[in-house]
Amino acid sequence: MNGKSPIRRGLGRGLDALLGADREAPPEEARDVAPVGRAQLALPVANIRPGRLQPRRRFDAEEVEALAKSIREKGVLQPILVRPIAGESGMYELVAGERRWRAAQQAQLHEIPALVRELTDRDTLEVALVENLQRQDLTAIEEARGYQRMIDDFRRTQEDVAEVVGKSRPHVANTLRLLTLPLPVQEMLEDGRLTAGHARPLVGLEEAERVAGRVVAGGLSVRETERLAQRVREGGWASLEGKRSSGERGAGRSPDIVELEHDVSERLGLIVQIKAKGESGEVTIRYKSLEQLDDLLAKLRR
Repeated sequence: MNGKSPIRRGLGRGLDALLGADREAPPEEARDVAPVGRAQLALPVANIRPGRLQPRRRFDAEEVEALAKSIREKGVLQPILVRPIAGESGMYELVAGERRWRAAQQAQLHEIPALVRELTDRDTLEVALVENLQRQDLTAIEEARGYQRMIDDFRRTQEDVAEVVGKSRPHVANTLRLLTLPLPVQEMLEDGRLTAGHARPLVGLEEAERVAGRVVAGGLSVRETERLAQRVREGGWASLEGKRSSGERGAGRSPDIVELEHDVSERLGLIVQIKAKGESGEVTIRYKSLEQLDDLLAKLRR
């Protein structure tokens, strides 16, 4: 395609084509204010700001701490990518490498190796998307929002987006459809309770939120989720009632208790078990991560 910028040609070959070239050390006098060029420079960590167009919103604290430990021992092995901030001499905006920058701060480094480029907003978003996708750092919802922003803000078509990020057009289209899910289901995707495979069968489903709650509570597989969603499409939510297996109900268990378990599980998005002993009993809530526990505590406080 004629008229492609060097950035977009670099994206087509992968980020290494953009970030891996010309990493020679700069002369000492170039270390204070970085010129826009191909050389790798040492920039003050404090002179770098997070990217406005960064599609990734969540950074795992344990991953950042592990990277900070590695940086303390071995230094930053790959430079970050930044662009100058217009009107602010010596200040730069992150384009790629925010986790490395955060870890460098945590490791108390004063400088970090960086490549400085003059990039448009469109190029900046595309580079950030490709970097995160190559490292599989984005949730499906973050990926979808990045695609949607390329389409809305920069007049890209789905075909354009697919070419830039190296995905198929059906993948881009299916990912974008996740943005039509109810916000509570999108939150389950963002915090890892659901995968994209679990969420796709719920697109367009009127009872998507209730089905998602049951999927999370029951720890269902993608195939089981597909079957569950199909039953709801064909017969509505009522088609699920009274059709639970005898194993699910449990021998001698009250149907009311079983129903209450499912109701609470759906509301919390976690597996809940209720053991009744006369007028007393026990309620057990299972969580798989500290994030899920934090969400549970926040809901209980409300």
